[in-house]
Amino acid sequence: MFGDLFEEDYSSVSNNQYGKGKNLKTKTLEPPAPREFTNLSGIRNQGGTCYLNSLLQTLHFTPEFREALFSLGPEELGSLEDKDKPDAKVRIIPLQLQRLFAQLLLLDQEAASTTDLTDSFGWTSNEEMRQHDVQELNRILFSALETSLVGTSGHDLINRLYHGTVVNQIVCKECENISEKQEDFLDLTVAVKNVSSLEDALWNMYVEEEVFDYDNLYHCGTCDRLVKAAKSAKLRKLPPFLTISLLRFNFDFVKCERYKDTSCYTFPLRINLKPFCEQSELDDSGYMYDLFSVIIHKGGCYGGHYHVYIKDVDHLGNWQFQEEKSKPDVNLEALPNEETDDPLMILKAILLQEKSSLISVDQLGQKLLKKTGISWNKKYRRQHGPLRKFLQLHSQIFLLSSDESTVSLLKNGSLQAESDFQRNDHQTSKCPGLNGSPTCPHWFDINDSKVQPIEEKDIAQQFQGKESAYMLFYRKSQLQRPPEARANPRYGVPCHLLKEMDAANTELQMKRTECDSANNNFELHLHLGPHYRFCNGALHPGTSQAESVWDLTFDKRKTLGDLRQSIFQLLQFWEGDMVLSVAKCVPAGLHLYQTLDGDELTLCEAEIADGEDIFVWNGVEVGGVQIQTGVDCEPLLIHVLHVETSAEGETQGQLVETPHVFPANAEMRTVFTTLAMPVGVILVNLAEPGGDEWTAIPQKDLKKTFREQGLRNGSSLLLQHSHSANNSLLSRQGKWIADVEESNWLQVKILCQSESEENQVKIAATANTVVFDIRIKAIKELKLMEELAENSCLRPVDRNGKLLCPVPDSATLKEAEVRLGSTLALCLGKAPTSSQLFLFFALGTDLQPGVELEVIVEETLSVRDCLKIMLKKSGLSGGAWHLRKMDWCYEAGEPLCEEDATLKELRICSGDTLLLMKGKLPPLGFLKVPIWWYQPWGPSGHQESRYQPNCAPSQGSSCRVASSQGAPGAPAPPRARLEYLGDVDISEDASLEELKRQAMALPFASELAFWPPAFLRAWTVESKRPRRLLRADRQQLREYKLGRKAEICLEALEKEESLGPQDMLLRTQLRIPGERAYTRAVDLVWDSARGCTAGSLRQRVADFYSLPVEKIEIAKYCPEKFEWLPISSWNQQIAKRKKKKKQDNLQGAPYYLKDGDVIGVKRRTSWWRRTTRTSAPSAMTLGRRGRSSWRWGRRRAAKPFVHTAATSSPAQGRLPSPEDQKLLCPSTLGASDRPGRGRSQHAQRRAAAPAVLPVP
Repeated sequence: MFGDLFEEDYSSVSNNQYGKGKNLKTKTLEPPAPREFTNLSGIRNQGGTCYLNSLLQTLHFTPEFREALFSLGPEELGSLEDKDKPDAKVRIIPLQLQRLFAQLLLLDQEAASTTDLTDSFGWTSNEEMRQHDVQELNRILFSALETSLVGTSGHDLINRLYHGTVVNQIVCKECENISEKQEDFLDLTVAVKNVSSLEDALWNMYVEEEVFDYDNLYHCGTCDRLVKAAKSAKLRKLPPFLTISLLRFNFDFVKCERYKDTSCYTFPLRINLKPFCEQSELDDSGYMYDLFSVIIHKGGCYGGHYHVYIKDVDHLGNWQFQEEKSKPDVNLEALPNEETDDPLMILKAILLQEKSSLISVDQLGQKLLKKTGISWNKKYRRQHGPLRKFLQLHSQIFLLSSDESTVSLLKNGSLQAESDFQRNDHQTSKCPGLNGSPTCPHWFDINDSKVQPIEEKDIAQQFQGKESAYMLFYRKSQLQRPPEARANPRYGVPCHLLKEMDAANTELQMKRTECDSANNNFELHLHLGPHYRFCNGALHPGTSQAESVWDLTFDKRKTLGDLRQSIFQLLQFWEGDMVLSVAKCVPAGLHLYQTLDGDELTLCEAEIADGEDIFVWNGVEVGGVQIQTGVDCEPLLIHVLHVETSAEGETQGQLVETPHVFPANAEMRTVFTTLAMPVGVILVNLAEPGGDEWTAIPQKDLKKTFREQGLRNGSSLLLQHSHSANNSLLSRQGKWIADVEESNWLQVKILCQSESEENQVKIAATANTVVFDIRIKAIKELKLMEELAENSCLRPVDRNGKLLCPVPDSATLKEAEVRLGSTLALCLGKAPTSSQLFLFFALGTDLQPGVELEVIVEETLSVRDCLKIMLKKSGLSGGAWHLRKMDWCYEAGEPLCEEDATLKELRICSGDTLLLMKGKLPPLGFLKVPIWWYQPWGPSGHQESRYQPNCAPSQGSSCRVASSQGAPGAPAPPRARLEYLGDVDISEDASLEELKRQAMALPFASELAFWPPAFLRAWTVESKRPRRLLRADRQQLREYKLGRKAEICLEALEKEESLGPQDMLLRTQLRIPGERAYTRAVDLVWDSARGCTAGSLRQRVADFYSLPVEKIEIAKYCPEKFEWLPISSWNQQIAKRKKKKKQDNLQGAPYYLKDGDVIGVKRRTSWWRRTTRTSAPSAMTLGRRGRSSWRWGRRRAAKPFVHTAATSSPAQGRLPSPEDQKLLCPSTLGASDRPGRGRSQHAQRRAAAPAVLPVP
C-alpha cells in the first residue's frame, strides 16, 4: 500500500526531492495557538493523516521508545543542518522523530506539525490526502526505522521493545514426535469474527489444538506414513510492549464486498498471558500486561477517521475535566465570609476560570467588579493598596509581565488554588485504581489537534459499533518509571533539543505578542475641533489635513477613559473639557453623531470600529458656532434646480443647478428662504441625478422635514414659481423636458479576464437598447476573446460594489430597470433564462461582504431540492438544515417550511438571498416553542415566595426583565426574572391548556412546585419581556397566530382567573405614605368595555384601593425609555373652547396601554398647597398647554440610573420618595421659607406661579 514511501535515498537529499508536490502547504499568518488546559499537544491533520497521528502519539507516550530514540546523539544520526551536503550521511527519519517528540513534550503550541516528518518519508501532498491502514503503517514504519538505524547503537531498538516469537508444534499421535517451527512477530493479529473477547481469541489461537484425523491425516517423517496428529501454537517469547491488531475488516464472499465487523469485542485493562505461553514455571507477574493505548477507527471499510485513547504513564498532562475547572465560578458565592473578604482567594478563583493563561490587569479588575459587585478601589484599596501592588506583593502566586500590564497564575499557585476550592466544596475526587493501584490512571482522547481527558470507564464504549477499537497496545506491568520522570517533560531530552525548544518557545511568545497587538489594535482618526470650522451645514478642516486629522493606533480592549487619557497626553495644547464624539464623513462634510460616554466601557463595548472617525471638541461649539449632533440633524447634500433670474428679478429661461446642504430635520419650505425665492412649487426626484421621475410636493407637506419626505444625499429638487404653471418645465406625463443634457451611455467593467489592457469602456445606449447589443459591443471594444460572446453576461454593480443579478440578453435597459449612466460588469457565465432564478445564499446570519454564494436554479424547483443544491455547493452534509429568506433589513426572516413547495409558489425572485440555517424544522403544522418561567420580584428586590422554585435557578439560563433603571429617585417597576425550562414540540391544533401541561412536564420544570394549567398564566415573550397575554385555555394555538419564532413564559397564580376579551390585566404599586417604599405589585383586572379612558382607569384604581378618586394620581411606566408617563384628564378640563372633545383612548397614543403594564399609584394628601418654588424638583408642573411631565430628582439624568445593590441605600431595594429629593411643599418648609416670612419679593412672586403637583 505504501510502496517505497519510506525509502531513504541519501544521495538525492541535496536535490530536495522530498519537497516535490507540496502545493497545498502554506504558512499560516498567525502563530499556532498555545496548549489548552490539558497541557498536552496534539498533531495537525494534513488532510488524511489521522492514522499517522494516532500511531505517532502512541509511540510518543511509550516512554521507553521515546527515551531510547533520544539516546541516539548527532554523532550517530548526523544533523539536519548537514542534510544538503553531498557527502554527509544524515538519518533523516529518526532525527525528525526526535524533533517531533521534543515538540510534543516542550513546545507551547496546541498541535505540532508532521510536515517535516512526512517530507523525510518522501510523501507528496497526494499521499498526505490519502488515508491508509494504521496496522500496515505500524509495520512499515518499524521496518523503515530499523533500516535507518543500522550501524548505530539503536540498531536493535525495535527488536528490543516489540519483538516476540511464536512456536508452532505438531505432535504425532503414534510416535509422539514433535515438529516445531518458530515465527517472529512485532504485533499479533487476532480474529474478531465470531469471537466475543480478546481472551477468547487468544485461547483459540494458543490453547486449543487442531486435530488431524480421518480424511485430514498428517504425514509423519519418523513414521513415514499418514498418522493422526495435533497442531498447536504457543507464545515463546513476550516483548516488553505487545501490539495487538484486531481483524475488523473482512470480505463477504457471498456479496463479494468488504465489510467492517462492528460486533461487541471486549478487551481487559490488564491481561495475564501465562495461559497462552509455552513456559509456565515463572511467576504470574512476568506475564501481566497493562493496556496503555487504544487506536480507534470510526467509519466503514472504505473510509473513516482514526483517533486514540492514551494512558499518560508519566503524568505529563493535566488530567482535569473542564467542568471541574469551572467549579470556583459556581462556588464563589458559597465560600465562607472570611474567604470572600480575602482578595487573594477571589483573584485566584477568577484566574482559574480563564481559558488562556494570561489576562490583563485591567480585565482582572473588571471581572472582580462583575463577580463581587464592588470594585477593588472601593473594597480593598484602603487595606491592601492598589491592585498592581497587591499582585507584586504576592509574587509566589501571581506572575506579572515586565510592563505590569498582564498577570497569570504560577503553576504552583494554580494547583494550590484548585486544592483550596476542592476543600471548600468538601468534594474528593475518587478515581478507580487499576487492581487496587493507589494512583488514578490518566487517560486522554487525542483526536488530531484536540486533546481531552477521559475516564477509564470510557474505554468500554469502544468495544463495538462503527466507532470501535482497532489496535491495542499493552506494556508489561513490571516496567517501572523512575520518579524523576514523573510530570517532567524535559526528562531524557537531549541538550541540543532542549535549547532548540526553548528558543522556539521564546520566538512563539514574541510572535503571539505581536499578533495579539496587531489583532487588537484599532486605527482611529482624531479630528481636532480647534482646527475645524462650520460652514455650508457641516464641519470642514480649517487647516491642512495633516494638522486637523491625527491618526492614533489604540488597543480596542482598553476603555474610553484610557483613550481619553491618551488623547490628553497626545494633545499637550488642549485646555478645558474634552468631549469625544463619533463622526462620519458625509457628502456635505463631517457630521457628529453620538457622544462617547462611560469611561469604564471598552472600545468594543462602545461599538467603536476600526478606522472610526473621532471628533475631539468641548461638546458645545466649534469656532464659535453651536453644533447640533445626532442622526436627526444629519446634513443632506441636495441638488436644487431653478430658473435663473436676472438682477431685475426677471426669469432668464435657463435652468441652473446648484448644490445646497440642509439638515435632515429642517422643513421643506426652508429651501425658498435659503435661495431667497418666493414660495412656489417644489418637485422632488428621489432617484439618482439625471433621472426623470419627478413628483410635486403638496403645499400642506411643505412643513414636513427632508427626512420625512424621503430625501437623501444626491436627491434633486426642482423649484418653480407658483405663477409659472403654464410654463412648467415638466410635461403632462411628468417627464423633465428642460435643456439639461441627459446621460446616454453605460459603463461596462470587465471582471472575467485580467489580460485586457482596458478594464472598462463607455457604451452609448438609450433606454430601448437591448442588453445583448451592449454586451457584444463591449466585448469588441475591449478586444476580448470571441468565445466570451457565448459564455458571458452583464451584471449591475450597486453603490457598494456588489454584483447584482445578471441582466437577461433579450431585455431592453428599460425592461431590465437599468439606469443610464450606471455601471455594468461583464462576468463569466450565462444569464438565467426566463424560467430560472439567480439566487444568493449564505451560511448563518452573520453576513459579511463577499461571503454570499450564487446559484442558478429552476423556478419550479422545490425548496427541498434547492436546499440540497446549496448544501452541496457549500461543501456541507447532513439533513439538519433549513432555509430562511433574508428580509429587507438583512436579517433572517421566517423559515421556508413547505419543503415540497416550489420557489415560484413561495414568491422567491431572482436576486433574493436565502440563508442556510442549522437545525431541522418541525413538521408542518407543528411548533417548537421555547418555554420560560416568569418570576416577578417584589419591591424589596427579593423574589416572591409564591414563585420560588424548589431549587436555585442555574446560572446562564435566566435573564432579568424590566430592570429598574431610571433617573435618580425614580420608583422602579416590579422587576422580574425569566428562567428557561426547555422547548416543547406541539401541534398548532393543540390547546393552550395542553401546552401548559407539556411545559410542566419538562425536566427543568420538575424542580418547581406542581401547578395545574388553571393556575398558570401564559404570555408571549419578546425582547426577553412578557408581551401579549394568552387567554382562553381551550383555544387552539393556531388561533393565537404565534408564528415559528414565538416564545412562551408561564406565570404561577394564587387562584384561578377567567379573563374576558375586554378585561385588561395591569400591575399596580401603591406608595406607602411616609416611607421610601412601595407595596408589592398587585394584579388589577380592569374591564375596559365601558371605555378605555383615563377617568375610567382612575375610578377602577380608586375602587381597588378604597380611596377617593380625587385623592390619587396614576402613571404608566415605560421600560423602553426608563421614564413614567402620567395618566390624567386635566387636558380635557383646560381645553374648554373645544366644543366636541373626543375622549382619549388609553390603548392609543401616547399611552398604548396593554396587558402587563405597570401603573404607579400615589395618594394626594397636601395636593393643592402652593409651594414656594415653582421649579421644585420631583414635581409635575402644569403648563399653558395642559401637558405634564413626571420628573424625578433635581434634573433629568444624563443617562439612566441603575438601582442595584451596590448603589442602593441600607434599606435594600426601597425606592426614594419625593420628600427625600427635597420637595419644597408647605409641610416641609422652614419658618424662613413660608410665604410672607423672611422672604424677598422675588421669592414671593415665584410663589404665585402655577401649582406644583408632586407625583408618585
